[in-house]
Amino acid sequence: MTRRPIGYYVHHHGAGHRARAEAIAAAIDWPVVLLGTGLGTTGIDLCDDRPLSGSFDGVDETASRPAALHYAPLDHEGVRSRVAQIAQWIATARPALLVVDVSVEVAMLARLASVPTIYVRLNGDRSDLAHLDAFRGATALLAPFHRDLEMASTPPWIRNKSRYLPGITPATPDHLAEDNRILVVIGRGGPPGDGSAIAQAARACPNMQWRVIGPVTSTTDRPANLDLAGWVNDPVQEIARAGLIIGAAGDGLVSAVLAANRPFLCIPEDRPFNEQLATALGLGRLNAAVVLETWPSPDHWPGLIRQAKMLPSQCRKRLHDRDGVDTAARWLAGMAAAAVQELDPVA
Repeated sequence: MTRRPIGYYVHHHGAGHRARAEAIAAAIDWPVVLLGTGLGTTGIDLCDDRPLSGSFDGVDETASRPAALHYAPLDHEGVRSRVAQIAQWIATARPALLVVDVSVEVAMLARLASVPTIYVRLNGDRSDLAHLDAFRGATALLAPFHRDLEMASTPPWIRNKSRYLPGITPATPDHLAEDNRILVVIGRGGPPGDGSAIAQAARACPNMQWRVIGPVTSTTDRPANLDLAGWVNDPVQEIARAGLIIGAAGDGLVSAVLAANRPFLCIPEDRPFNEQLATALGLGRLNAAVVLETWPSPDHWPGLIRQAKMLPSQCRKRLHDRDGVDTAARWLAGMAAAAVQELDPVA
């Protein structure tokens, strides 16, 4: 019997959503179809819904927007087309579930189209009406982080509905860390790194080899111990080789750092709902990272590096599940099987 597929909606802001989806899709014993912008031939490639400015923060500036929605601009051809694409795929494929990672609008659309949803609940203060409605309408919530990183303010009913699944990240290669190798990771979701500030930090630590992956502004005076690598195909390999990681608190990077169990200097970036701040504060509280508010002055770097390397590795290790991808895949397959049984009792 042909299994009704699991749909997996992938948000296009940042790289973590797609990486999580692809890791689960590769591990699961159930057909999965990805839906998102920029997927090409790897899934259902949806029309772009971003404003013409190209700047996307999930807010549409529409005064008449219902409280149950975050982003619903009026007379936007991309939005109109992607809603039609999703609805058509649902009508044709009759999915067992739709995993929504993340969008309250897609979750509402799926519910209106009579599809059970699994909502990926990221960290942060998501007590607004739109998120709460998406959480209420979901069959279950997938929290891709350890339950000990949960915010204290999260209501019990949301915790009880959540399945905490840390470790949804590619397997860490078996590399020995180079103790004097510092890796600065700049993600896709924020501004480029400050090349001049990174160069000053490298000069302040001449015995360390600094390597930066991701976009960085140009610098005219790059020290010999600084390598600006730009985008790389496999950041997990880079993280595995490093003796210390410097970066923000996005889910993808945090999961990879915990998987590799590397010392971490975390500088959270500003994100809606204080997502990165919540994760960073949790890491600091649990001695899993040294957390900084801003990029520090050059003279602070040697001490901060020593401080990060002194944190017990067990504090990071306990927040990671090395079988996280397989655990998530088994759980989602079980949820799909239960949904199909409920929707098609004779199947």
